[in-house]
Amino acid sequence: MSRKKNIFRVSFINRGKVYEVFAQKVYQGDLHGFVVIEQLIFGERSSVVVDPGEERLKDEFQSVRRSFVPMHAVIRIDEVEKEGIAKIHDLGENVTPFPPVYPPAGGPSGG
Repeated sequence: MSRKKNIFRVSFINRGKVYEVFAQKVYQGDLHGFVVIEQLIFGERSSVVVDPGEERLKDEFQSVRRSFVPMHAVIRIDEVEKEGIAKIHDLGENVTPFPPVYPPAGGPSGG
């Protein structure tokens, strides 16, 4: 009986953009405050239609064995049935980086 492999979709903030990647292993690492992402999954290059966003991610992570993402940068981790298309998109208004930055009370002078 073959065991079904786990696939995780991980969304995290990196350099002001939202990265969405698929991986077989995601766990809290020994390095305190970091989530480890291993065995990234990308679509096959043999496909006729090539997504430039996924190709950019594939190039960025091509020689990476393991990524350590700060816990506060992780937006969401989902276990999914099958992998999708990895992508990078703008942060948008629905995602607030943690910790949120609020202006000081009383305006710019702080008073």
